[in-house]
Amino acid sequence: MKKELHSAVEQRVEELLGKLTLREKALLLSGKDTWHTYPIERLGIPSLVMTDGPHGVRASQPEAGRMVSPATSFPTGVSMASSWNPELIRRVGAALGEETRALGCDILLGPCVNIVRTPLAGRNFEAYSEDPYLAGKIGAAYVQGVQSQKVGTSLKHFACNNQEIERFRGSSEIDERTFREIYLSQFETIVKEANPWTVMCSYNRINGIYASENYYLLTDILKGEWDYEGVVVSDWGANHTIVESVEGGLDIEMPGPPKYYGNLLVDAVNTWQIDETEVDKAVRRVLRMLLKSGKMDEQINLPTGSVNTKEHQLLARELAEEAITLLKNDGSILPLDLSKVKIITVLGPNADEMTVSGGGSASLEPPYRITPLQGLKNKYEGKATILYEQGCDNFVDLPTLKGEKIQPSKGKGFGLSGYYFNSLDFSGSPVMERVDERMNFWWFGQGPSKEIGNQFSVRWTGKIIPQTTGLHTFGLSNTGKSWLYMDGKLLVENNAEGSTGETDVRATHGKVELEANQPYDIQVEFVRSENLNFGHLQVTFAYTPLPAQDKRFDKAIELAKKADAVIFFAGMPENYETEGTDRVDMQLPGRQDELIRAVSQVNPNSIVVLNCGAPVELPWIDCTPAVLEAYYPGLEGGHAIANILSGDVNPSGKLSVTFPKRYEDNPTYGNYPGTKQVFYGEGIFVGYRYYDYKMVEPLFPFGYGLSYTKFEYSELKLPESVKIGDPVRISVLLKNTGNRAGKEIVQLYVHDKDSSLLRPLQELKGFTKVNLEPGQSKVVEFILTQRDLSFYQPYLGEWTAEPGEFEILIGSSSRDIRQKGTFNLS
Repeated sequence: MKKELHSAVEQRVEELLGKLTLREKALLLSGKDTWHTYPIERLGIPSLVMTDGPHGVRASQPEAGRMVSPATSFPTGVSMASSWNPELIRRVGAALGEETRALGCDILLGPCVNIVRTPLAGRNFEAYSEDPYLAGKIGAAYVQGVQSQKVGTSLKHFACNNQEIERFRGSSEIDERTFREIYLSQFETIVKEANPWTVMCSYNRINGIYASENYYLLTDILKGEWDYEGVVVSDWGANHTIVESVEGGLDIEMPGPPKYYGNLLVDAVNTWQIDETEVDKAVRRVLRMLLKSGKMDEQINLPTGSVNTKEHQLLARELAEEAITLLKNDGSILPLDLSKVKIITVLGPNADEMTVSGGGSASLEPPYRITPLQGLKNKYEGKATILYEQGCDNFVDLPTLKGEKIQPSKGKGFGLSGYYFNSLDFSGSPVMERVDERMNFWWFGQGPSKEIGNQFSVRWTGKIIPQTTGLHTFGLSNTGKSWLYMDGKLLVENNAEGSTGETDVRATHGKVELEANQPYDIQVEFVRSENLNFGHLQVTFAYTPLPAQDKRFDKAIELAKKADAVIFFAGMPENYETEGTDRVDMQLPGRQDELIRAVSQVNPNSIVVLNCGAPVELPWIDCTPAVLEAYYPGLEGGHAIANILSGDVNPSGKLSVTFPKRYEDNPTYGNYPGTKQVFYGEGIFVGYRYYDYKMVEPLFPFGYGLSYTKFEYSELKLPESVKIGDPVRISVLLKNTGNRAGKEIVQLYVHDKDSSLLRPLQELKGFTKVNLEPGQSKVVEFILTQRDLSFYQPYLGEWTAEPGEFEILIGSSSRDIRQKGTFNLS
């Protein structure tokens, strides 16, 4: 039956291909605008609509005719991997598919499965892991879930996009074995197990050749060795050629209108630079995807989908709860015991300003966000007294001006009244009027709406009512030109007319004394550059008290002294971990480290909750009894954190990346960031593979996470000898020996003791998340394949499992092995 269906699809593809003109073929390989593929209306070929993700549908602005609606903000990629729960991620994927469908889109651009190579990479928060096996299994579940709703995914970024510095033109210099074992393996797993509709090529070069035209990567490996039948799409603006890209294996150039494909591709065929049969190969793939979408068959009922439902919000909370990782719990200070804890002091810049996501294309403005302070107040209302003080700031750049601080001059709610003009000088009547709650805009390719186009100007007006008296700083960060007026007087002007786009956004600041609770008129104007494909505006704002006025630090210390327990919410400001730039160090910004240490000295019952998407140094770790890593937990993060702290939920997340004690200990130190080239000199020794091999003690190892209960491992069973090619069946008995129900992640690592090439001391090749009641036991089973025992032999160009002795290591983390055994491969 499957063969018959495949044959019928291929027949339709060939029929359609025969009816297409050369120009229509070229258009099918191009974006129509930022998000739509080109339709061919005379043949009934529709547009497919793509949308950014990957942990929520970005639909906050009516770009290119897109539907606008608040969407559920799920925890980010690092949380998904830290749950170690593929079945849960499959459910999350299905929910994301439902929301994508409800918002009129066909392809969700995700998941991002690039390996976390350096702890400083700006997009670590939306990636999964330093380990390709974990990233592959979580990514496959994500794709399967999304595509169960007749919505496509875009597996990204293929490949070696492991940093943001020089990502548009830099070259990742990498040897073949490292390429295969570390940076391609997770892509291979997802392609073979989940068959994503599209694979998105990365911006960077690989060994000197852009990914968008890399024949070896896209054609030899992806389409040849892996037998991938889907579509290769460029990252937005990642294509640089016509002939080389088509022949290399790039099927669709995004965004539109086409820059290299379209008319230039037609000319290339007509001038014999490329044969039309090469174009046909790509067109066939696009036609297969269109048929798979169901949009060409009226009799197929596509799912209607649903967006921002209560069920999705609760699912986001469940994921946050399963991902949150308990890193330290000396004296079992957690969960909080209300018989002893009557006063709780909540401190830190992330307590009432929780960051739910990183920045860039993965950023999402949720319909609401439950902050940790709000979650704790809801949890302990009438049971304990909650005291709060921010204590210090954590922003590096000024934070974005938010709606609750501003009132529109026209319309309801919070924000500024926006007047959008279809001109570059505010002439004529506004084409669109609306209230913009958040002054952070990123217009790629087209303008704010289909009606406005890409040559436009905007004027925002309203009032700001400061909460404090003192010196306030306002800033403009933009391409193009912008102005900010306070009570009719020009405060900031930022002319970035010569900026070159996303990587050249320029900022200017101005300072003014304001009084608390007094309204001030504010007006912001923005003109997009005429010759720029990218429009960016961000209005930033901060209250910056003079040193003699800033009493927050001292007040935090005083409140800490009064409490039975202190909970300090530390982390990153919004958009600090982001696409487009890497962090400069592994420090918590601002005075957070200083304040945490000071608070711990006056109150020994101090708990730190980290709100960040990548490893940070923790210089105060020895004087703080309890630490939680909450990552970027989505819109229900505050409730999830409160449930963990209270013990209503037993923490079960485990680290998907190693936390080094200091930045200098990480494997890329000396091999990052490079200049025109970045050399992957650490080879296959990425993440825990490096820390094991070099015998470097991490702060927290890969796979690590504590629980409020205890688990016992016993009765490891495995064969004495296995023939090459036969499965290896392994089992271990797991028992909950504590007094609480809990979930444990049983991890299986393999060590090849007799390899002809140097291999890691252990490699993750299996994991299972098990839920047990107190005293309950369960046999956990694993089946290893020959590929699980293999390494890539570059001299033979193949995966090889050599005869000899293999060691099996099973435990609670990569550094907490509970059971060991060996078998011979013969």
